[in-house]
Amino acid sequence: MSETELDIELNEPLVPVEEYLAAGVHIGTQQKSNEMMNFIYRVRGDGLYIIDIRKTDERIKQVAKFLSGFEAPKILAVTSRQYGQYPARKFAETIGAMATTGRFIPGTLTNPALNQTSLQKYIEPDVVIVTDPIGDAQVVREAVLNGIPVIALCDTNNNTKNIDLVIPTNNKGRKALSMIYYLLTKEMLRIRGITTSLTPEDFETDL
Repeated sequence: MSETELDIELNEPLVPVEEYLAAGVHIGTQQKSNEMMNFIYRVRGDGLYIIDIRKTDERIKQVAKFLSGFEAPKILAVTSRQYGQYPARKFAETIGAMATTGRFIPGTLTNPALNQTSLQKYIEPDVVIVTDPIGDAQVVREAVLNGIPVIALCDTNNNTKNIDLVIPTNNKGRKALSMIYYLLTKEMLRIRGITTSLTPEDFETDL
């Protein structure tokens, strides 16, 4: 069975299953963590773990609802991943949140003295969303120290120990990341009663 033949039906999905598959959202890694077992649909012949798209779809809805309980300017999107930077910024810009992309300056969430430098400002978000708990480990640590809830896009190999809400997804692919941030944006706007003409392509990093 190939990944395009997954026997999955979604209950009122945000997009058809085929669009999730075309974006490669379901393609995991050849490693799995114990914490991510519940989000894995099966293992492919080549050893790649396949993410359960039903749970991805459910979690995007859940996370959008959760984030909508916060004031948008107090939401912080963080990513060090190259293909996550543009989608994260687009997400933040569209919903009115903050974004920190590229290298995360240690102390951004914990050291008010940063305001005396020109590198990066000290910020006090109420909630943080990261693209990868491994690459964004520093911000996860600082959020935990401050009691700030952390949402994370997690692949099959991620440890979710300090993550409050997981969105199971391929968190490395260009199209997968654009799809997740697009759907999260679209769902948050829907909750606000706003329709949008944005498409997944609007969130894609240029090659």
